[in-house]
Amino acid sequence: TILLILGFLSTLAVIALIAVAVTQNQPLPKNIKYGIVLDAGSSHTNLYVYEWPAEKENDTGVVKQVEVCKVEGPGISGYSHATEKAGPSLAQCLQQAKEVIPSAQHKETPVYLGATAGMRLLRLQNESAADKVLSSVGNTLRSAPFNFQGARIITGQEEGAYGWITINYLLGNFKQVSGWKKLLHSLKSLSETSGALDLGGASTQITFVSKDLTSESPENQLYFRLYGKDYQVYTHSFLCYGKDQALQQKLARDLQASTSTSNSNLSDPCFHKGYERTINISDFFKNPCTSDKKKQLPFSHLYIKGEGDYLKCRESIQKLFDKSNCPYSSCSFNGIYLPPLQGDFGAFSAFYFVMNFLNLTSEPTPLALNKVTSTIESFCARPWQEVKTAYLHIKEKYLSEYCFSGAYILSLLENGYEFTEDNWQMIHFLGKIGSSDAGWTLGYMLNLTNMIPAEEPAGPPLSHGSYVGLMVLCSLVLVSVLLFAWLLFHKPKCLQKGIV
Repeated sequence: TILLILGFLSTLAVIALIAVAVTQNQPLPKNIKYGIVLDAGSSHTNLYVYEWPAEKENDTGVVKQVEVCKVEGPGISGYSHATEKAGPSLAQCLQQAKEVIPSAQHKETPVYLGATAGMRLLRLQNESAADKVLSSVGNTLRSAPFNFQGARIITGQEEGAYGWITINYLLGNFKQVSGWKKLLHSLKSLSETSGALDLGGASTQITFVSKDLTSESPENQLYFRLYGKDYQVYTHSFLCYGKDQALQQKLARDLQASTSTSNSNLSDPCFHKGYERTINISDFFKNPCTSDKKKQLPFSHLYIKGEGDYLKCRESIQKLFDKSNCPYSSCSFNGIYLPPLQGDFGAFSAFYFVMNFLNLTSEPTPLALNKVTSTIESFCARPWQEVKTAYLHIKEKYLSEYCFSGAYILSLLENGYEFTEDNWQMIHFLGKIGSSDAGWTLGYMLNLTNMIPAEEPAGPPLSHGSYVGLMVLCSLVLVSVLLFAWLLFHKPKCLQKGIV
């Protein structure tokens, strides 16, 4: 009888513990926070809406992108002749953000605008126009129901650093171990980071942690302390080396090198055979990226005719990278310091968009460099009429430049940064990581909202669920031991009958 009573009570105790564990571990109602970042690039502006659970905002990987809106029209730098229209161009996407974020949280939702290389170039060309564009944008964002936190032109170094923070945050590379999990830390490194390769329309950035970073070029070094760990990061931004401005540079160089000053026709191997384009010379040389190559010409328009020759295109592009002078132990191009490449690299923005169009991102592992090269070479060789018919849904301007962009990406990575056949597979072309776009905007918001603490946030060694589960397990073991001990020392009569 005593045995039955003890068994019944033990069963009740276990059921009670399990019930407490399940009830206690029910998810609490979500307290979600939101943030908005506008990426004002050279060719267009994107608005991103992010959300995260308020109680976990200092954890890594908890912020996720829930909305992206592409603003109609050009980038804000394209409004230099009608600056008052820059701000109103954002209205449609701001309305979309208002619909995504609950109205009760509009006032507490921060909104940031960061302008990149397009506005950096406009500031060099016409500082007054750049200021007016930012003023127009600021007025529109202030009139929105959100908590306006500023609209400014970010530096190339910031763009590179925030891109590096974004991809490593989303990949979980900043996650630090704590409590009893530190025992596992010696078995496997959990703090390796990925480098970041960013390509826009007007600039390109390379950022990575290097163990061989020297003090030769301090302007290319950044120091971060994130979640209790120190990072020494190399970064550089090349203005005028985004894909759109690189094309402008190449055309200006080709025009400058042209032997005839009276011929307004220029054959270009980076456009498909049969493609033609007309360029206004006066507009062409206003650009700060091409103004130093200005040439007096007897014609006002340049007529470009495509040749579709990949090898000649690469030869033409490689002249953009000056490798003749390096004042440091090692350089990328144009005399800029670059330490030896280390680790994996995430290549995003136009790196991804171009490679994805060429169907070079669908394989689970990166393709070999020779396969990538042959694919781009074959695409460039296709006649324009055939390409245009095959891709009717893509705007002609963008479609016509994929041959150049593909060849330029290979030239930048191979000739500029010196990736080789051996380390090419270190490069991973990234569009999204989880639900979030790879880019600088998330890192920008994380930094400005102080969601990346210098020190690792204090926390218990076990999560609440693990703690409750362990308590239940320990209780079961304890009950079993007590029952076994009672049986051992107080054998019931039913077990003693067989003993003589």
